[in-house]
Amino acid sequence: MKKIFYLLCAAVTILATSCGKDFITAKHNSSEPIDEYFINENRMYEALVAAYDPLHWFDYFYQYDDLKLVSDVMADDIYCGGSNEGDQPILVKTHYYTATSTDVCNQIWTICYSGINRACVVLEHVSDVPGMSEETKNLYRAEAMVLRAYYYNWLWKFWGNVPYYEENLTAPYLCAQLGHDEVYAGIVKTIEDALALNVLPMKADGGKEGRITKAMAYMLYADVVMYQNDNSRYQTVLNYMKEIIDCGQYALVDDFAGIFEESGEWNAESIWEINYISEGAVRDWGSPIACGGAVYPVLIGIPGATTDFADGWGFGGVAKSTYDMYDDTDIRRDGGILNIETYVTSTGGKESCSPRWESEGYYLLKYIARKNGNHGYLAADTMNYGNNSRVYRFSETLLNAAELSLLLGSDGSSYLQKVRDRAKCQDTGTSREDIIQERHKEFVGEGKRYWDLIRTGLASSVLKASNHAFRQNDWTESKKYWPIPQSEMDKDPNLVQNNY
Repeated sequence: MKKIFYLLCAAVTILATSCGKDFITAKHNSSEPIDEYFINENRMYEALVAAYDPLHWFDYFYQYDDLKLVSDVMADDIYCGGSNEGDQPILVKTHYYTATSTDVCNQIWTICYSGINRACVVLEHVSDVPGMSEETKNLYRAEAMVLRAYYYNWLWKFWGNVPYYEENLTAPYLCAQLGHDEVYAGIVKTIEDALALNVLPMKADGGKEGRITKAMAYMLYADVVMYQNDNSRYQTVLNYMKEIIDCGQYALVDDFAGIFEESGEWNAESIWEINYISEGAVRDWGSPIACGGAVYPVLIGIPGATTDFADGWGFGGVAKSTYDMYDDTDIRRDGGILNIETYVTSTGGKESCSPRWESEGYYLLKYIARKNGNHGYLAADTMNYGNNSRVYRFSETLLNAAELSLLLGSDGSSYLQKVRDRAKCQDTGTSREDIIQERHKEFVGEGKRYWDLIRTGLASSVLKASNHAFRQNDWTESKKYWPIPQSEMDKDPNLVQNNY
């Protein structure tokens, strides 16, 4: 289903660049002061849409910072790739665990604080908008709070100890840097407060796909609670997962590969996606936050492809060991990963591929650029593929329920089996290790694996150079949090740098 509720550029553009000097620059389509701008519901809706807009910047904002790729290159399934070790050195250093304060994915920091700032604008002004019903105000509040929590979630995962605020800052635009446990507490309370308003629908109505729902908020809550290993909230999270499962509005789909096709967007399994669109797309290299599509499909695409796929740049190749971990019957293997040798043979030699750095001949089929995947674009062809980013799927709900049931001493194997039955795999184990391995198989290239390894304590044993075809450094506990960007350290003398 094509997304009618596409996150267009709002008339209110509020750009946040850091927690330091010049943090906020407000621009809007009139000369009115920002405090006097929100005089009706339409203008407040613009502000709400503006709070969603940074979600699609992660794909490219003067850096290739797609959250799936950045997360996965630190794990064991996805290689960095590209032309050579000097191509996109920040990604390479992320991949090798050699990031520095000057060579780190600093734009993720900028994007997240931009989103937080915009969400706070909604929360600050929505109460005073005349003519809005209290229910609509509460809906906007809930959406803005969950968005703010989502942005903080990524700052927390990548950096741990970050400046945290819930009301927009005033000069000199500085705030306290909280420890990772305190940031976690802020995130979960924000989601709990949003849910307590009791206005979010379990599933978005047709035409509103992409907006925050109760199911999405439940999944985000599960994400952060399980990553924190906060067993005091496990029962609450399990109840949330059961509520999604029992509501009857979500279901697994039979065609695993089809989930990631354009026709598979917002299918029955989709709980939340970040919308990209190619029709009329005007995103360009000089205007990466303009409305449009994604560059990620080309970034990880097949170099030299011409038949079914578009020519790509060969980043994000899949490890042979990942392809080999599946049973031959498991539809997720060839439904999610392209074996280039098999594919070239299937085309009768019409197709070829030029191997790139760190390539073992496997590509992430889920997101690679398809032929005509940028149909209707108006600006840069490579930047405007219409592939939505699948963030939360119903299969994750089931696997969360299986894992939490086990951790709470009950039997959740029926949830696990549903995922296996769809996959047609032969696995039978039901331990926590088996559930984590099932997540491994289910979510290759979806940005889940690295965080699973950390939260389960497996990172130090799995992410060894000896287990990796190209990496030369082991992951250690000191690598859990990235160094804070030096530009931010320079703006605030009170910031404490992470030990990396």
